Amino acid sequence: MKVVLILFFNVIVLFGDIYYSKVQPYEIRNISSNVSGLVVYSNEDKLGTKLSSEPYIKIDFTLDSIELKYIKEKLEYLADSVKSTKQILINIEKTTVKKRINYKKVESLKIKSQIEKNREFYDLIASENLLLNTKKEIQNFQIQIADLKLREKKLNRLIEDKNLRAKGNILYDLLVKSGQVVNISTPLAKVADVSKAKLTIYLNKNDVADAKNKIVYIDGIKTNYRVNRVINIADSKNISKYLAHIIIKSPKIFSKLVKIELKDE
Repeated sequence: MKVVLILFFNVIVLFGDIYYSKVQPYEIRNISSNVSGLVVYSNEDKLGTKLSSEPYIKIDFTLDSIELKYIKEKLEYLADSVKSTKQILINIEKTTVKKRINYKKVESLKIKSQIEKNREFYDLIASENLLLNTKKEIQNFQIQIADLKLREKKLNRLIEDKNLRAKGNILYDLLVKSGQVVNISTPLAKVADVSKAKLTIYLNKNDVADAKNKIVYIDGIKTNYRVNRVINIADSKNISKYLAHIIIKSPKIFSKLVKIELKDE
């Protein structure tokens, strides 16, 4: 009898407990709106299918597109203005250099009256002021360009946020319809990352300590998978159980119930 008990105990230690889990997508993300606006497109035909680079939800961005067009035109005008003003600046700099040389010559001439010298001086000062004002004008253009470029980036981001995409993911659920007005943080959809799959199990206490070192058997078949994550705090719902995840390859069909065993090497 003792021999039987010892053998039975050894079998339990070797094979551990049996767990069951559904094969779930690696992650299901809740998508909320970053913007406010009118939903103009909500593709229900995409439910349950893998999404492409095309938007599955569109929020009206008509005015944003118009503003973006005007900003691009303004940027072109300002770029031309900077170019022409820089050429003007070069001409003013050349003129100012010559006026400065002329003034120094006139200033030392005794045959020139003070009135003539003052006239040359005022002409030089006017040219230097014009030079400074032209430089300031170019700086103002550049500030406007920087502000417009920032606004352009914000509009591009806004338009992107109004065209929801999730290429490669499965559209799990649609929470809005065309004609609905949404605000920031309004739930829009749920998308599933199916590039991998996840098994969730609740370990017994005796399997927690070295769970990551055990071999994972799925439906009785030995695999190369390992327990990827263990929460070493007992679950609040499954009392005295410890949450663990096993990441596996993506299957053709999800939600299948599988048997999981954790065994020693």
